[in-house]
Amino acid sequence: MTELWQQQWPRCLPVGYKLRDPYRDVWVRFHSLPESKRYAENESEYAVVLARYNTVLDELFAGTDVYVVTPHWATEAEVPPLEPDAGYWQSLLVEDDPEPDFRTYCHLFVARRRWQRGCIDELLRDIADDKVAGVFITDTRMRRIHYPYDGGADVFLTTPQERDRTRDRHPDWLSSHPSGL
Repeated sequence: MTELWQQQWPRCLPVGYKLRDPYRDVWVRFHSLPESKRYAENESEYAVVLARYNTVLDELFAGTDVYVVTPHWATEAEVPPLEPDAGYWQSLLVEDDPEPDFRTYCHLFVARRRWQRGCIDELLRDIADDKVAGVFITDTRMRRIHYPYDGGADVFLTTPQERDRTRDRHPDWLSSHPSGL
């Protein structure tokens, strides 16, 4: 998997929040709720959040297998116990510091699953509530990435043209900010 990542995304570690700057030409951000509201307050709003996440995920991955990549952030290089239903991929030193207590490691775990709408709704809801962070979903060739966060999702596509087509399907989900944030 590491070799495949390096072929597709060579300018960045496999850390979702780091992808936007080097891959801005294939990036689009969708907000989870109208008017860029960050957090759902009731079940009706959670339904909107999950519908938006799942709509884009369906467009990217319907009928295919995906990798669900889950990070475990730590200040130690030692790999923590395995995540349920996921295998260990790799560990990254994300923030190096001469003081060991301030180093940040990201231990990545991967689960392969057949994509179908709703199959990770519990995880997506935890992401929307900021209980879990840093998860990303990618096809098994790592050509497209969906990086959900509390408030929306960053999506990385194969070309600027594909990004534009995807963006144009959901204009009401975009930020009004000129940078797209």
